[in-house]
Amino acid sequence: DVINLFQPSDQEMEFLIGITGKDFVLTAADTSAARSITVMKSTEDKSRDLNKHNIMLYSGESGDTVTFAEYIQRNVRLYGIRNGIELTPKAAATFTRKELATSLRSRHPYTVFLLIAGYDITTSKPHLYWIDYLGSSAEVPFAAHGYGSYYCMSILDRYHHPDITLDEAKVLVKKCIDELKTRFVINLLDFKIKVTDQDGIREITI
Repeated sequence: DVINLFQPSDQEMEFLIGITGKDFVLTAADTSAARSITVMKSTEDKSRDLNKHNIMLYSGESGDTVTFAEYIQRNVRLYGIRNGIELTPKAAATFTRKELATSLRSRHPYTVFLLIAGYDITTSKPHLYWIDYLGSSAEVPFAAHGYGSYYCMSILDRYHHPDITLDEAKVLVKKCIDELKTRFVINLLDFKIKVTDQDGIREITI
């Protein structure tokens, strides 16, 4: 089992990306559900709305991802119902990281890679958190998971800036997707793209 952690796996073939702007976070995830060399579904939504202003993108082992994402989603929403206020992006990311770290020390750890994007309505600022299956967490201006990140991180590093507009972010995500379709050996057929801002979460096309 230890050796398998260092071998190429199906979850690394998936792709998640997130970009923060001045007042929004733009996220995208591929819609392919594959096992080994077979694509079983091309309309998979690899995200869950945690509450009105927070969204989680996930990749990893198929059973672990859905189970863990729905567990986090239900608990975040339960907190909102009990307390009458929604968790901030930082609080949601901290809770998620703690649950991953706890599972890592159990007999059944989750193999999931996450991006948590949200808009903090108390400070009017967007936030993006990168979390891996070992429970590492970092707030970042842009992030990506999967082998596709090898092609896109340099593009994000070159073109991203703190005051990037939504239209510019759309162009930047399109650059990354085009690069994957040109150079990545895996054919990622389609992507589901969402924006999180003061008005909530909505799906867009580019």
